Amino acid sequence: MSRELQNLSKETPRIDALERVTGQAHYAEDIYLPGMLFARVLRSPLPHARIRGIDSSAAEALPGVRAVLHSKNCDVIWSSGDRHGRRRLFADPARFVGEAVAAVAAVDRHTAEEALGLIRVDYEELPHVLTIEDALREGAPQVFPEGNIEEEVLRFETGNIDEGFRQADSIYEGEFVSQYLNNAQMERRVSLAQWDGDRLTVWASTQGIYNCQKDIAHDLKLPLGKVHVICHYMGGGFGNKNQGYDFDLTAALLARKTRRPVRVEFTRHEDFIAVHGRWSTQQHYRIGYKKDGSITAIHLKAYSNMGAYLRSHGNLQGPENYSSPNIRSEIYRVYTNRSCSANFRSPPAPQGVFAIDSAMDEIAERLQMDPVEFRLKNAIQDFSADKKPLTSNGLRDCIRRGAEAIGWAEKRRQYSGQSGSIRRGIGMGIGTWSGGLGPSSAEIKLLPDGSVKLMVGVTDIGTGAKTTMALIAAEALGLPLESISVVWGDTDQTPYSPGESGSRTTGDTGLAVIEAAKKIREQLLTQAAAHLKVRREDLALRDGKIVSSANPGQSWSIAEVTATNIDAISAAVTTQQPDDGSKSGKTRLSFTAHFAEVEVNLETGKVKVLRFVAAHDSGTIVNKLTARSQVQGAVTQGLGMALREELIWDGHSAVPVNNYYHGAKPMTHPETPQIEVIFVETEEPYGPFGAKKLGEAGMVPTVAAVANAIYQATGIRFRELPITPDKILIAMNPSRDRKEAVALPPG
Repeated sequence: MSRELQNLSKETPRIDALERVTGQAHYAEDIYLPGMLFARVLRSPLPHARIRGIDSSAAEALPGVRAVLHSKNCDVIWSSGDRHGRRRLFADPARFVGEAVAAVAAVDRHTAEEALGLIRVDYEELPHVLTIEDALREGAPQVFPEGNIEEEVLRFETGNIDEGFRQADSIYEGEFVSQYLNNAQMERRVSLAQWDGDRLTVWASTQGIYNCQKDIAHDLKLPLGKVHVICHYMGGGFGNKNQGYDFDLTAALLARKTRRPVRVEFTRHEDFIAVHGRWSTQQHYRIGYKKDGSITAIHLKAYSNMGAYLRSHGNLQGPENYSSPNIRSEIYRVYTNRSCSANFRSPPAPQGVFAIDSAMDEIAERLQMDPVEFRLKNAIQDFSADKKPLTSNGLRDCIRRGAEAIGWAEKRRQYSGQSGSIRRGIGMGIGTWSGGLGPSSAEIKLLPDGSVKLMVGVTDIGTGAKTTMALIAAEALGLPLESISVVWGDTDQTPYSPGESGSRTTGDTGLAVIEAAKKIREQLLTQAAAHLKVRREDLALRDGKIVSSANPGQSWSIAEVTATNIDAISAAVTTQQPDDGSKSGKTRLSFTAHFAEVEVNLETGKVKVLRFVAAHDSGTIVNKLTARSQVQGAVTQGLGMALREELIWDGHSAVPVNNYYHGAKPMTHPETPQIEVIFVETEEPYGPFGAKKLGEAGMVPTVAAVANAIYQATGIRFRELPITPDKILIAMNPSRDRKEAVALPPG
């Protein structure tokens, strides 16, 4: 930034840290209301079945049961459950094991559970498909009457791909596979609904109170003003809590039917199968390159397994990270009888970057080029893939600084000629994340004592969003952070926010905060000039005081002005479409380069990540403390994706066999390596004080860096995720029986 920042780019503790660590913070699961009922959901045991009939009479007769809902007495559509509006709240037909079939509200949990066992469902079992290959096979069972592949193909093309391959000296081809994995957030799903006449209040575990409000109102055919959503604290979502969900609708409908507050709770097993996870993929890359290492053409043809419904776009990221004049990407979305696939932190990126950065490592090796030098030569530079100039680009600084921090050159030499059963390797990957800005709102009130009340519709999902908004307000107003109090997480008390996903909060809502602060400053200084009988242009707001340029050293407290006419000092702002450079034809991106050092035991197949360096260009860092923890958390999730996490379905029954934490094996704290975070703060002309996106970008190249490090350690290129011990053992010992390898202890 051109001017010195007073509050930003420092290490600032979260403003709600005390409430969180002392247990004073109330999450959705902590809310209990008088007369509250408890709800449980009955789920399909079959992957594909027509529901011929449901008999809930025995459940309804059970003492303590207050209501039973199912497809025969409730026809509500859960709109955000499928982009084509084909998904009913209660399935008919059921399209995956775990899809909701009925729900019960009772006076306590045990009664609700008992009632589920009394519901009789007459299923007509239908053939099912689980894999992309099975779904695309001629004569395959159809998930939908229209077929198993989404009609619209996701296409991107720039340049002339055929000409690019003609210009190439060599052509690389490779296949890569990634698997489905769950978001695995710590906070399970809970929704509590209560009606007051015809007005609904929902205490939701949501990443976006306004998205939740909009979806519930739409599905229940209510005016927006009749739906009140509250979420003051929530414990993570990573992309699968940012809409109105079926558990919110179920709680609302049962509450309306019983005229009592109803709380829907998911078990951890339900959390893993009934919501969504990251889509699995099959990717084929064809890349043309010259002897000097330049890339002439990139062609990606891929398939994304979306599960039973289209909840998200299913796209893939990767080709746009490299400066090739000729790129073609075509992605086909496939339906199967599995749990839905949708957003999980940087949804299209880690699996896509794993593939292309593995390919680029192979090409660099063929050319006998160092992988760092190869990326410095070919990484996106002045223009985006669609030929638009970039607003800023610190990617090459990220590559250089990350390589230096991990000791790249020395360790590449050190690990190049190893022997023995314990091998080490070092690898890297690069990534980008879209930095576009969108609409949001903020309201600021300046109080008589000079303190400020900031109202924003954000939900803090672990990113420190409330602290970020307070810091931006303090910087924009020229006030100390201590003078800012934040109201958040309530659609009745705060203005619109787009929801905490896509790393949008800092950019979108932060700009609205700045615009509101500008109005406050102008009102305050105009009023001060009148009150003090001085010229407006001689006054400025600095360090919490009104100062005079005409008389250096002269200052007045804000309270001297606000106490006389406080009603005039307030501002509410909605930014419609903030300029992110697109108005001048530019593209705004965040950049990252990750480096991993691993140790592989060739006798057990186990991989240990010894050290990790994550270098990020996210422009100005608003709060380095929470920003660093965001990157470290994202890297940790990427390590799990690279080495162990995968939801597995039984091939015959289509029942998930490891839908719980121990079975899915997300990374735990003792297993997480030292993660060093480097911030490359570029001069970014757009966004709040030049801040760009961060939270999603932290996971983008992590998997690729680990995979490339394992390659250097073992000399074997693993093209299928996760890279588990059995795969390493089989690859290192091709004659070894697969069953023997799979029978090794877990972990």
